[in-house]
Amino acid sequence: MQPRHFISLLDLTSAELRTLLHRAIELKNHRDPNYQPLKGKVLAMIFEKSSTRTRVSFEAGMAQLGGSALFLSPRDTQLGRGEPLSDSAKVISSMVDCIMLRTNTHEMVTTFAEHSRVPVINGLTDLLHPCQLLADMQTYFELRGDIAGKTVTWIGDGNNMCHSYINAARQFDFKLNIACPIDYRPLASIVDAAGDRVAFFSNPEAAARGADLVVTDVWASMGQEDEQKHREVAFQDYQVNAKVMSAANADALFMHCLPAHRGEEVSADVIDGSQSVVFQEAENRLHAQKALLEFLIRG
Repeated sequence: MQPRHFISLLDLTSAELRTLLHRAIELKNHRDPNYQPLKGKVLAMIFEKSSTRTRVSFEAGMAQLGGSALFLSPRDTQLGRGEPLSDSAKVISSMVDCIMLRTNTHEMVTTFAEHSRVPVINGLTDLLHPCQLLADMQTYFELRGDIAGKTVTWIGDGNNMCHSYINAARQFDFKLNIACPIDYRPLASIVDAAGDRVAFFSNPEAAARGADLVVTDVWASMGQEDEQKHREVAFQDYQVNAKVMSAANADALFMHCLPAHRGEEVSADVIDGSQSVVFQEAENRLHAQKALLEFLIRG
């Protein structure tokens, strides 16, 4: 039987995603140290990119569910010496119960999934970051209830986070307003698949008008450091600040996947203000991924 993978939010149905979020909230609120459904199970974690939240949340999550996690770096394995990905996937998946990859190229994750006998999880690629969206949606559900029919505003780069928010709009049935420079818009193929759930705006204030949730990310992601100065110019009018938040609904939440650069993509008074839930959002990576691991490994 083919394993279930989590490469994109689209790999699960809308009903499954909602069930997963409610399970994450349950695991968060009623932690039982004697509940160890993954006892004896092993998660292989492959990191091409450095990480804080992804590594800690997956490793701690496996430990809390009774299992264990292995940290694998291309520098320390044959992955960094040219072994075909298909061979690595076949070998690693014969020894563990699940594989999580945080990689540069999306194709690395899809290739692993194609040749793996166990579930593969996308911990981040240049195209998508679905695990972060589980945490973001869990946070919204906890604080405001179901997000269906609400308005979310994305401000900044049309990157992997933006792509995942577009997929989330499809799966959770909310409206997504996007404000970003025209040269940094998300991929048309992902936007087009979302239909009329996605709308573009020329400035952040217009995009935030009537929003229930405002989200942003750094202007230059990992691997784009050489573009930093150029991006600072391109995105200088796309900061989430008090003026932008005042255009949103009075009870709107602010989220950021972290790490954040105060004074660039978000002002300090917003990220450290009363509408910001970035640290609850960060903690929920642990709980959402525990629910995901339980779902994928136990079946």
